[in-house]
Amino acid sequence: MFSSCDNKTFHSEGLELDLKSKVFGQHLATAVVLNAVTVFMRDQHPQKPLVLSFHGGGGTGKNHVAKIIAQNIFNDGESSKQVHWFIGDYHFTKEENLETHKAQLRRWIRGNVTKCPCSMFIFDEMDKMNPELIDSLRPILDHYGNIDGVTYRYALFLFLSNAGTRTINRVAYDLWSAGTIREDIQLSSGNLETELSKDVFNNNGLILCVSVGGFWHSRLINKNVVDFFIPFLPLEYRHVRLCVLAHMAAMGLPWSEDLADHVAREMQYFPREDRVFSVTGCKRVRARLDILSSHDELPLQGSGPPSHNAVR
Repeated sequence: MFSSCDNKTFHSEGLELDLKSKVFGQHLATAVVLNAVTVFMRDQHPQKPLVLSFHGGGGTGKNHVAKIIAQNIFNDGESSKQVHWFIGDYHFTKEENLETHKAQLRRWIRGNVTKCPCSMFIFDEMDKMNPELIDSLRPILDHYGNIDGVTYRYALFLFLSNAGTRTINRVAYDLWSAGTIREDIQLSSGNLETELSKDVFNNNGLILCVSVGGFWHSRLINKNVVDFFIPFLPLEYRHVRLCVLAHMAAMGLPWSEDLADHVAREMQYFPREDRVFSVTGCKRVRARLDILSSHDELPLQGSGPPSHNAVR
């Protein structure tokens, strides 16, 4: 019945290798993703869809990790007809069409899951979506065997959001200031998980962060249908530099440590006095390389990382 579905044989080893070799500075996120996706994909009878919520600033790797997951589940990766992307402030912009949007979204998900139960739905800029629209997804994501004859238990839902970035960045900076080795940071370090939760819940199980958008007003939170809230840490100079080298290889540019230093140094870092974390992560690396590679001569002078940006 589902012979036309684009499902590859899932091997956790491939996902693990891609996460380790292609994602920089996100040991927390990659560990949770690897475990969650592996357990879900190996479960022949999952009780509910897998729902992951990625949190962090732009350029920290949320979209990148979503694509890596798709590449290890579907033969055609992110281009598979079973991978569906929604952008919060693009696909659902007009408030007056809310009821229409809700019906269309449910119908779209239902139709695709009916064709291929193992489908993947990625909601980017989730925090910009109307909370009522998000709430309309709750029955699909909950522990139901089927809804009107359709089961959603084999589907994956990824929510990508900037919500919680300030808390994640503050905790990361406090730990850096205390001399904590980044790779030793756990969800319990600096009360990261607790502090992030404070951005989500108040004492009534509702939402504190009114300023970060609709997602945090949604009943998806206090109905516990999100399986994992995953923080993406702000990237340091050394991680941006690795991104530069990776992009250089993908573009076919000659290997150049000096060029990698040059591009990484030109990025903005915060806080201003310490210059510890990249403002834009790896987001502008490719654009910068495109400009430089269009010149006859690439700059090859590098002088190391920004001042005070110690590798820990």
